[in-house]
Amino acid sequence: MIRTFSIGILLGIAMAAGLLYVVPVVKQHREASLISVQPNGGNAEAFHINLPDDRILRSPSDNGAVEPDELKWPDDSLLQGAQTELFKIRNRSEAVVGVASRVAGTAGGDRFVEWTLHLPARGSLYLAMQPSVDEAGNRNGNMLAGTREFAKMHGSVRERLLAAAEETGRIELVTALAARMDESQ
Repeated sequence: MIRTFSIGILLGIAMAAGLLYVVPVVKQHREASLISVQPNGGNAEAFHINLPDDRILRSPSDNGAVEPDELKWPDDSLLQGAQTELFKIRNRSEAVVGVASRVAGTAGGDRFVEWTLHLPARGSLYLAMQPSVDEAGNRNGNMLAGTREFAKMHGSVRERLLAAAEETGRIELVTALAARMDESQ
C-alpha cells in the first residue's frame, strides 16, 4: 500500500513537471531591444511618450487638472508644488515596452526632477535630471541606479519635450549607458 502510494506521488510530480515544460504557465512577450552601439563604447537606447495618449496618471497641475478625471489626489501640504506623472513608454518602433514615472518638485528649497523607467523582463532605471532645460531645450541627467540588466551600468540620459500644442506632443528619453568597470581592475 505504501509502495503504491509513493509511486503514485512520484508519477504525479513527474507528470506535472512534464506538463509545465510542454505548456508553460506564463508566456510573457518581450519586445526586442532597439539599442545602438556608441563609437566610444556603451550603448544608446531611445524611448518616447506620445502625449496625451500615453499618459496614465497626472497629479494636479498648475491649472488643477488631474488625470484620470475621477482621481482623488490627497490634499496634503507636503505635496504642494510636487507633480507626479505615470506614462506608457515606447521604443522607436512605436511598441509599448514599459512604464515610466516622472516626479518633479522642491525639497529643501532645491528643485528636482526624477524618472523611473520599468521595462518588464529587463529591469528598471532610476534617473536624476537637472531641474532646468538647456538652450537646446534638453534636460540632462544621470542614471543613479538600475536593476537586473541595468544593475552594473552607469551613464547619462537626455529628456526633450517636442510639443505640438499645449497638451499634445512627445517626450523623448535617450539613454547612453556603459557597463561599470570593476574597481579592482
